Amino acid sequence: MPVQDGVRGTDLGVRRTWRACLLGGAVFAVGMAGTTLPTPLYGHYQDKFGFSELTVTIVYAVYAFAVISVLLLAGNASDAVGRRPVIFAALGCAAVSALCFLLATSLGWLYAGRLLSGLSAGLLTGAATAYVMELAPRDGAARATLVATAANMGGLGCGPLLAGVLAQYAPWPLYLPFAVHLALVACSAVVVLWLPETVRERRRLGTVRPQKPSLPPQVRPVFGPAATASFAGFALFGVFTSVSPAFLAESLDEHNHAVSGLVVAMAFFASTAGQLAVGRVGVSRSLPLGCGLLLVGLALLAGALLWDLLALVVASAVVGGIGQGLAFRAALSAVAQASPADRRAAVISTLFVVAYGGISLPVIGVGVLTGPMGLEGAGLVFIACMTVLVTSSAAYLIKRPVPAGA
Repeated sequence: MPVQDGVRGTDLGVRRTWRACLLGGAVFAVGMAGTTLPTPLYGHYQDKFGFSELTVTIVYAVYAFAVISVLLLAGNASDAVGRRPVIFAALGCAAVSALCFLLATSLGWLYAGRLLSGLSAGLLTGAATAYVMELAPRDGAARATLVATAANMGGLGCGPLLAGVLAQYAPWPLYLPFAVHLALVACSAVVVLWLPETVRERRRLGTVRPQKPSLPPQVRPVFGPAATASFAGFALFGVFTSVSPAFLAESLDEHNHAVSGLVVAMAFFASTAGQLAVGRVGVSRSLPLGCGLLLVGLALLAGALLWDLLALVVASAVVGGIGQGLAFRAALSAVAQASPADRRAAVISTLFVVAYGGISLPVIGVGVLTGPMGLEGAGLVFIACMTVLVTSSAAYLIKRPVPAGA
């Protein structure tokens, strides 16, 4: 009986540990959902405040610049002060961001809301990923990685889907989505209060130092093509989340907010599927395969712009999303494998900076070109530029593949 009791107690402890891991993942998903929540609502804000498509892309890019700033200045804060304080700070920024959108009476409120949303994502990405991994049992690293991946990309996908459905089928389209998210953030804070801290030796916040982008010599041959593929994949996501609702409304006469939210969500959900497939495909094959699928996704998006077909937009979201997921997770694995242990965090932070640069810079370029060229013309220029980048990266990877052990 004592042996049976011991086994039963061990099983109960493992179940409790997995429950904590899944709850941590749910908190992660709620926080990330808030960063994409405004996506299907920008048309409403354009009607309310009377700004251009360029302004939409700048509002969106403010988020990316805030994320990059946090990654550079405080990406390692949770290693020092603990996971829970940083996650609480991220949830606090998410709550104030939701309040900014709830109180929005001018464009300045939207800028403030997106800035705070970016600060939330920058704080949450590293801290919550590490937290989910550390809450899992010691032999559950692979499953914990799955939880963290699904929470991150799945949360990003749930944001536009939730906002689109509420905006289309419920009252107060500019208020109810943020009120619901505010309630979810409050629930998440209660959950984090219940969860344990996983950092044993904590230090003062004053010990945190900004992280400079850093590339050891042995990483550079891998980093170039990996970062290029990551930049292009995130750029595709940036265009989808910032201008696809306007394209659906203006070119396809599709004004259903639930549909526009679903199209954006499908790209993020497909990315999750692509990231999960890396384990079976292997890193050495996933990176060039992801680049190939990104090229197909870009071609489908070009067809959608030229022929005004919703089916091609959906296909581009799915195929491009899978390609982005394959390429980014493989890129992350490749640069981590090539990095020395004492420089790995700095190298990964540099990769994320490049990736989030892909979300912001091309999106602003599309917004600038939309005025003189129209949305379709600006989109085709973007596709041509990304095609050159992805093709160059794929050609390099075919010639010099990433080692299979990455």
